[in-house]
Amino acid sequence: MKLKLLALISISTVAAGSAAQAADLLETFHAAQTGDPVFAAARATQQAGQEKLAQGRALLMPSINLNANTTFNDQTTNYQAGSPFSAANGNKRYNSNGYGVNLTQPLFRAQSWLAYTETQLQVAQADAQFKAAEQDLALRVAQNYFDVLIAQDGVQLVEAQKTAITEQMAQAKRNFEVGTATITDTLEAQSRLDLVIAQEVAAKNNLDVKRSSLQQLINEAPKELKPLGAGFKLEAPKPTDIEQWVADAQNNNPQITVAQAYASLADKELSRNQAAHLPTLDLVANYAKNNASGGSFGANDSNNKSLGVQLNVPLFQGGAVSSKSREAEANQERSKQDLENARRSVTTQTRQAYLGVVSGMAQVQALQQALASSQSLLDASKLGQEVGIRTNLDVLNAQQQLYSTRRDLYQAEYNYLMSQLRLKAAVGGLGEQEIGQVNLALH
Repeated sequence: MKLKLLALISISTVAAGSAAQAADLLETFHAAQTGDPVFAAARATQQAGQEKLAQGRALLMPSINLNANTTFNDQTTNYQAGSPFSAANGNKRYNSNGYGVNLTQPLFRAQSWLAYTETQLQVAQADAQFKAAEQDLALRVAQNYFDVLIAQDGVQLVEAQKTAITEQMAQAKRNFEVGTATITDTLEAQSRLDLVIAQEVAAKNNLDVKRSSLQQLINEAPKELKPLGAGFKLEAPKPTDIEQWVADAQNNNPQITVAQAYASLADKELSRNQAAHLPTLDLVANYAKNNASGGSFGANDSNNKSLGVQLNVPLFQGGAVSSKSREAEANQERSKQDLENARRSVTTQTRQAYLGVVSGMAQVQALQQALASSQSLLDASKLGQEVGIRTNLDVLNAQQQLYSTRRDLYQAEYNYLMSQLRLKAAVGGLGEQEIGQVNLALH
């Protein structure tokens, strides 16, 4: 019991000393939203994808071009003798200037219309990819947060274990000095202490590594983190039917949404390439004004206006249209297979996450019971050592079992929470609200 109180006091002292400055999971998630370069790149990708719609709409809108020119002319004219224009013979130098405006309004361009419908799918695809990036960020933040916590727990547990073994070694030395124990008890304790010191070095190094990984996400040195507290509760998935979770995932998972958009785009792309065989019809309007300061007939100004329709019928393009259509057919088949693979992968991920929650609950409950049993074993071993029916080695083994069980319990609790988040992500429902719910388990 004394060892248990020592461990609890050690852990609670560290937690209480930094409680005022400790960051929770939600705060860390907000920091990652602004500090993670991967998420920032995903946001920029979404913004770029949203511009596709304006680009596709532009294919259906009129295009207007302005042109202007100025030219220096050096003209030499020689008419045959007897020509009524022979008086204009000679060399003339003059400038000619002009400008014009032309407008083209597509009336029928099947390729342009299909390209516009493709951009609508591209925008939906960009939005789904960004949603997937948001969920991925939430999972990465939670995983890194819990990794730091378990590393902190590891350091605290190994320090508490070192303290307990040091106390046990001191007792063994006293017993040896008074002749109630052999030197073996002291050597056994010393051996365990040396091992724990090595484990302490590794645990502290692991904590530094995990904190560095979290720092990479939030772009700043992480504060002390709030650990699990009294708010931690085991809750079964709702609904309890795993097939319902799979069905929801098939309808809402962003990975499937992205794959569906790719498949629809491949269908549109095939139609667009096949439409290259079709004629196009445009409304064309032109206005031009030109003037020349000289020339054979002197200075002159001219204006020209035209309005009409222009028909273009593609006849032969070297086989490019047929080749692109075959390429699009192959890409269409590939996108169908990618969609099927995404559906199967999401089904597997959903089942794994659901079973992770269910088995995680059972594992946590079993380890909670095992922890109580390990504590009872340690207490009994110490009492047995006092009355001479247990050895120092028995006590050391019981201490080792207690701390190993406590560490396994902490890990099981974090794994359970991660399985909950992965299950919500599988059905496309992981966001700030869900992070906030897990955050309630911290103190």
